[in-house]
Amino acid sequence: MAYRRTPAVEARLAAQREAIFEAAVAVLSESGYQGLTVAAVANRAQVATGTVYSHFSGKSDLVVAVFREIVSREVDAVNDAAGPGRSAGERIAAVIETFGGRAMRNPKLAYTLLAEPVDAAVDAERLIFRRTFADAFAAAVAAGVAAGELAPQNVPLVAASLVGATAEVLAGPLATGQDVPGVIDDLVQFALTAVGAAPALR
Repeated sequence: MAYRRTPAVEARLAAQREAIFEAAVAVLSESGYQGLTVAAVANRAQVATGTVYSHFSGKSDLVVAVFREIVSREVDAVNDAAGPGRSAGERIAAVIETFGGRAMRNPKLAYTLLAEPVDAAVDAERLIFRRTFADAFAAAVAAGVAAGELAPQNVPLVAASLVGATAEVLAGPLATGQDVPGVIDDLVQFALTAVGAAPALR
């Protein structure tokens, strides 16, 4: 007869995994990907190193899980802020302001998400994040074109370009952890100009 975990065991394992996950987020927020080790995460979570390996195959597997959860949260926040019902310009501004504002509250973690050198498995998650982030821009631009607010344009190309510009502009401040006054406002104005939205839509 196959062994079945009791509810108490399942609850204990779930609590362990959550503690490890939160510890990994904390270590990434302080030291980035290069500074994260399984031992450091285990120490922060107050578990044995072997316990971490019982839940995750290694550093890459752990960070991939963290990326997926954090990216899901960020995408939800951006989509909530930039949902339909407003002009294309307002929606584009909301995407940048929401992501940029949240990123600057935890710059080290955001830099890891956007630009820090990582291994292939984590980088694959980063590409998924960029595509999902681009979808928010694409929805706003496509709606603007359909409503006659924006001139016809290559929506996927424009959306990908806005993601690239956002990541490139924010990478510097995030890498240093220093907030640059006006950078998000300037980025919004650049984006609106790029898509042909009138400044009044801001």
